[in-house]
Amino acid sequence: MSSQFPEARPRRLRRNASLRSLFQETEFSLNDLVLPIFVEEEIDDFVPINSMPGVMRIPESKLAGEIERYARAGIKSVMTFGVSHHLDGNGSDTWREDGLVSRMSRIAKDAVPEMIVMSDTCFCEYTDHGHCGVLHNHEVDNDQTLLNLGKQAVAAARAGADVIAPSAAMDGQVQAIRRALDEAGFTQTAIMAYSTKFASALYGPFREAGGSALKGDRKSYQMNPMNRREAVRESLLDEQEGADALMVKPAGAYLDIIRDIREASRLPLSAYQVSGEYAMIKFAAQAGAIDEDRVVRESLGAIKRAGADLIFTYFAMDLALAGI
Repeated sequence: MSSQFPEARPRRLRRNASLRSLFQETEFSLNDLVLPIFVEEEIDDFVPINSMPGVMRIPESKLAGEIERYARAGIKSVMTFGVSHHLDGNGSDTWREDGLVSRMSRIAKDAVPEMIVMSDTCFCEYTDHGHCGVLHNHEVDNDQTLLNLGKQAVAAARAGADVIAPSAAMDGQVQAIRRALDEAGFTQTAIMAYSTKFASALYGPFREAGGSALKGDRKSYQMNPMNRREAVRESLLDEQEGADALMVKPAGAYLDIIRDIREASRLPLSAYQVSGEYAMIKFAAQAGAIDEDRVVRESLGAIKRAGADLIFTYFAMDLALAGI
């Protein structure tokens, strides 16, 4: 054969669907996906979130039925976010045994005991100022917030949460929560650390979803999106403090960070495909610019390929109903 023709022909393994499937390197399943949900108290019906087409606030009174519906579709885990009507300067409703954080975990576990319930542990949806902790002289007081995070974590664990997921971005939060859980007897309750959380513009729709009262920004405690080395440092600090799993948030614009942390740590690693990422896909699909299903699968595949073991995504239920 003439040397002008290639000897190496990668196309041989792409020439039909069966071969492409056989040699596919990266896959994901429902076992890899966590569905974030928004639960609002004191409402009677579902509330559409306009900036997140297809996502709704769930009335607390209908949460049990929704958890059962997710389980029937094959969803294995949910992350609970509350939309509270009882706000104050500290977010004190979060650590009450009859508060919304506790009620969400209790209802979900009572409805489907095998559902893995992850309780987002923060204060932004429960404070009247919208920040993730206690304000002192217009700044978030890191150490006072740590004490309150511990109380919230214990309340959620007592109500049945399987995993505590601190997202407040406070220095030392994993250590403080681990200590509080252990002292309260919840030594088996795991911590899914939002270990590298960026001050991203991609959270915009989440503020509508969670009813945030925030004025200003969170740049003094969430990470600078331009910092790669610091991103790895943040996750390794959480590992040292006792995190059981790590997270990068957002996901799609931070695939390099996911890969960096995957190479630096042996802990399970998750990534959160956030509200802005979801909205961009949804609105582009509505405009006819993209094929939604293909882009969803491609984007999640890229996150998995970068090194994530778990993916938090608002598309989880869509994929479950489609049989993934």
